[in-house]
Amino acid sequence: MKFRNYCRFPGFNHGFSNFKIFQFNRRINCSILNQLRNCSSSASARASLNNGSNSASSDGNAYLLPGATAATLLMLAALHARRLYVDKQVEEAKAKGIEAGFHPDAKASFLSILPLRTISRIWGSLMGVELPVQMRPYVYKAWARAFHSNLEEAALPLEEYSSMRDFFARGLKEGCRPIDSDPLCLISPVDGVVMRYGELKESGAMIEQVKGFSYSVSTLLGLNSSLPMISGRNVVEESSETGDMLSNQPKKSWWRVSFSSPKIRDPIPASPMKGLFYCVLYLSPGDYHRVHSPVDWNIFVRRHFAGHLFPVNERATRTIRNLYVENERVVLEGQWQQGYLALAAVGATTIGSIELFIEPELRTNRPMKKLLQSEPPAERVYESGGAGLMAKKGEQVAVFNMGSTVVLVFQAPVAKSSKDSTSSDFRFCVKRGDRIRVGEALGRWRDKPNDQ
Repeated sequence: MKFRNYCRFPGFNHGFSNFKIFQFNRRINCSILNQLRNCSSSASARASLNNGSNSASSDGNAYLLPGATAATLLMLAALHARRLYVDKQVEEAKAKGIEAGFHPDAKASFLSILPLRTISRIWGSLMGVELPVQMRPYVYKAWARAFHSNLEEAALPLEEYSSMRDFFARGLKEGCRPIDSDPLCLISPVDGVVMRYGELKESGAMIEQVKGFSYSVSTLLGLNSSLPMISGRNVVEESSETGDMLSNQPKKSWWRVSFSSPKIRDPIPASPMKGLFYCVLYLSPGDYHRVHSPVDWNIFVRRHFAGHLFPVNERATRTIRNLYVENERVVLEGQWQQGYLALAAVGATTIGSIELFIEPELRTNRPMKKLLQSEPPAERVYESGGAGLMAKKGEQVAVFNMGSTVVLVFQAPVAKSSKDSTSSDFRFCVKRGDRIRVGEALGRWRDKPNDQ
């Protein structure tokens, strides 16, 4: 009995139980491995079955964003290439003496829906941020290299211009712009390029913006302008044939509506008086930005037109209708020794600020009160002993931020009839495309018809 009990010693029982546990664990591990194999096989099976759908979906999600970006970049590249091609054609046509005509494009339509006034105000705020003194010379020199500015003419050292805004509106050293002292000449009020010039002769006093499109001087200067014009009735009385042609026109329509300011015009356009001239001068971003008085004159009225702020470069003139009429502008109107004179300072994109030295409190590019209707111009009459404000020839009148456009409209001496000698007539000293600087003569005339 004892032997049998000895043969059943605890160690044997413990080894036997361990053997059972080992077998049990082995069965569990095998079952787990089998389940993992089944999962992997089912996953591979599902992947093989859905290879034509899920893989395509994942690939599409992975390449959707880069594909859209690439398409957008290609579209922009194509548009830019087309623009370069068109601009090259324009330059080649210019070299051959052929002028490009007016042709609106999609970009012009797109600009009309952009908040350019708000963008210009934000840009103006950024340009007014004070720059570190050490950084100023490098920033201004980089700008000068990009836009061909002459920094040697700056009145102050570059370190003293605290912001880009001050740098844009910088003055010049004394003597950099000598004023033509000839009393029988009219000087350029700005540094810029002569875009258009000539005498206003046709009915309506139209200025050609570009070949194929013109705008009204009366609309540019305002309805209350004292522009010397001959009324439509006087024109009818002077020409019986014209009177017959226009006699029935008022019966057809009493009003003619226009989308540009002013909204309503007379059905019979007036004609300019003889000896009324104009000149359009464009200032690039690298030009000197101050506006000087072209002659000795008395300024009677200032008008501020709140409008759009489209760009005014050459491409814009060929694609945007009524560019100078639609843009924000400040008009100064008065008299000089030869009669009427008006100076219109036209704003542009990022140039929401047009400052007048004769009226420092004037603020431009303010938020518009009316979004859908054009606001009437803000007008101020200068009264100083009944003679307005006197501006001397070459005196600083206004300043732009960056570049823009100035339109001059003025009376000048001309022969009263074709029988008279034309040696006393006013003649321009410039041609289209010429660069001109402040103080240089735009045109001259003679006192006596036979004076040589």
